[in-house]
Amino acid sequence: MKINVVEHDFRTGGAWKYSMPMPDGSLFISAGKYLEIEPYKKIVTTADFKPMTEDVELHVLFEEDGDKTHFTFSVIHATEDYCRQQEKMGFYNGWNTAFARLDNFVAILPQ
Repeated sequence: MKINVVEHDFRTGGAWKYSMPMPDGSLFISAGKYLEIEPYKKIVTTADFKPMTEDVELHVLFEEDGDKTHFTFSVIHATEDYCRQQEKMGFYNGWNTAFARLDNFVAILPQ
């Protein structure tokens, strides 16, 4: 899918917003605000993926290990019930697909 960068201010307090045109003509909107950025170590952002997911936080951690980097990605939901609702909707499948594509991309990068 094509992704349009509407806004991307990568700093603590900065905002991001992307839109993706859907086959039916509607727009899938992703937006959030960076709550914490620790260069090369941590990114914490709010995230709304409208119309499906709203009011979650993404916690992304990077840990150096020699010539490798360990990557930890957590999605924090406001309540356990909301988390279960998102799981039933296919939340993990969406993220797993995105990370599989990232793995494929990184695998073809020059060393």
